[in-house]
Amino acid sequence: MKFKQLLTAATIALMAFSGCQKANIDVDTSPQNGSAMGEVSGVWAKNSVHEIKGDIIIPEGKSLTIEEGVTVLMDATAKPEVVVKGNLYSLGTAGNPVKFTVSDAYRTPDNKFGKLWGGILAAPTCAELVLDNTILEYGGNTTSDASTSVKMGLYKATAGENLPALWFSNVNGKLVVTNSIIRNFQEDCTYIEGGKIIFANNVFYTTGVTGGEAMNFKSGCLADVGFNLVYSCNTNALKLSNSGDRNPQAYIIAYNNTMVNTGWRRPTAKGGSVWLEATVRADLYNNLFANTRFGIKRDPKKVEDARSKNDYNWYYGFDQTTVNQFQVGKNDVVTGGTHDVRGTTAGDNDPKFINYPLSNAVTSPDFNTAWDFHLQGNSPVLGKGTTGFTRFYKTGIVMSNGITYTSPEPATYMGAYGTKL
Repeated sequence: MKFKQLLTAATIALMAFSGCQKANIDVDTSPQNGSAMGEVSGVWAKNSVHEIKGDIIIPEGKSLTIEEGVTVLMDATAKPEVVVKGNLYSLGTAGNPVKFTVSDAYRTPDNKFGKLWGGILAAPTCAELVLDNTILEYGGNTTSDASTSVKMGLYKATAGENLPALWFSNVNGKLVVTNSIIRNFQEDCTYIEGGKIIFANNVFYTTGVTGGEAMNFKSGCLADVGFNLVYSCNTNALKLSNSGDRNPQAYIIAYNNTMVNTGWRRPTAKGGSVWLEATVRADLYNNLFANTRFGIKRDPKKVEDARSKNDYNWYYGFDQTTVNQFQVGKNDVVTGGTHDVRGTTAGDNDPKFINYPLSNAVTSPDFNTAWDFHLQGNSPVLGKGTTGFTRFYKTGIVMSNGITYTSPEPATYMGAYGTKL
């Protein structure tokens, strides 16, 4: 079927201003049940702008490649969803990322938790999905009976659910999220139900109104999770669970991540930094917890796999309340290793970030992009990590487009950043 091209007056004006290429080729924007819907595939060319007026679908067996510098501009009135039944490759660069966003008028403090579009929802037929140097922001809309995701039985397939920035659900699929930013979402950043997975060098912040995790992994996942920064997510930086009865058993290797102020905005016991449950197998090394609520916490009613390991992790608390609640054995749920660095007095083990006020209120979701979580040259964190563990994708995940993605080598420091080069 050949779909018609839409170029709105706003698009034309924007193209005239920026010199961008034409957009929305192969998008059907005809109304269907009160909303616009269209199938997309092929290539969205470098630096083009695509106005998405309604839900878009990458059909099964087809792929959409998004080149560097593309802006995918979501209509904040229509609140579109991006449904991936085929493959999606979003391939930005450090200096010219891909951005899924809304217009400037909506990027305001009143909309800091998004809800202005849906999310990227990868159906079980999605074999490969890559977000490289990609920014996802201001999404997480709440589903209704009219939502495409509900009609297609995707995600939780019910009305009233807050969509994550990314949902992936193919235990045989390949998922890579690297060098990307997820911010300003209503609840979960990611909700992953299976696959061969790399999450590396990402940043998560200003997410979660009343709940939500930065990275939420379920059964079927075999994941390397390294060198990510998570700031003040409402609940956990990492929720690791084997729930869902999918094979293989969830096994997550999380290392060299920096977690700051996570969990304090969730008033119930689930708030924290890393949550282990339901026979998940998890190996956790070289992670830096700064002013987080708890540290590595287990569900005593649904404990993790006994083969799980956590050690060589660093803990810092600015005040005594914070220090007291991340002690191993606290309420019989906080766990740790023999090589952890975990003081007992407020201010112990200052990691010496280059630029971050450690007195910053733990309940503040606001992120300052001028902060720098690299370590000063005299940081006690340097040299305290371990490289004596394995990871899944040392030799890489090979995509059908010929690109290989490798999980990063562990560092001898703890946290996501060493000294600044």
